[in-house]
Amino acid sequence: MNICVFLSAADLDERYTRPAREFAELLGRGGHTLVWGGSESGLMKVVADGVQESGGKLVGVSVDFLAAKARTNADEMVIARDLAERKALLLEKSDAVVIMVGGTGTLDEATEILELKKHGKHTKPVVLLNTAGFYDGLRQQFQRMEDEGFLPLPLTDLVFFAKDGVGALAYLEQSSGLQ
Repeated sequence: MNICVFLSAADLDERYTRPAREFAELLGRGGHTLVWGGSESGLMKVVADGVQESGGKLVGVSVDFLAAKARTNADEMVIARDLAERKALLLEKSDAVVIMVGGTGTLDEATEILELKKHGKHTKPVVLLNTAGFYDGLRQQFQRMEDEGFLPLPLTDLVFFAKDGVGALAYLEQSSGLQ
C-alpha cells in the first residue's frame, strides 16, 4: 500500500520521534511505500529512514524551493512547482493518508485532504496519528463542528483518530482493502 504521511520537517523531542520511528518500521516491515514530502530533515528524515531500513520504499514529492533538502536515495523523487501541486501529487500517488505531528504546513495539508474527502474528491482512508495527545484540541474542534452542524457527514466518515502506529496501520489495512 502507498501511504502518504504528512508530518513535520523539524527536529523534535523523543516523545514524537520514537513513536514516528516505530510507525515507520511497521510500514517498512509490512512492505508498504512511504509517500511523503521528500525532506531529509527532522521528523520527515526519521520516518523515511525507518521505512527504508525496514524494507519499505520511498516516494518523495518535494517542492522547487525545498529541492536542496530532498532525500537523494529515495526510490522516486518528484519536484513540484509549488505547494498546491505538491499536495495534489502526494494524494494522487497514495492509497491512504496518515497525518502525524506537525506545524502549519501539516495542518494545511490535513485540512485540505479532509475538505477534498468531505466533497467526495477522494475516498482514501485518513488517519490522524494522535501521538502524545498532540491532536486532542483539533479532535475537540472537529467534534464541535460535527455537533453544531458544520460537517455534512459524520466525523468518523472523514478521519480516524489513532493513538499509536499499530492502530493507525490496522485501520488503514482494514479500510483500504489493500495490503
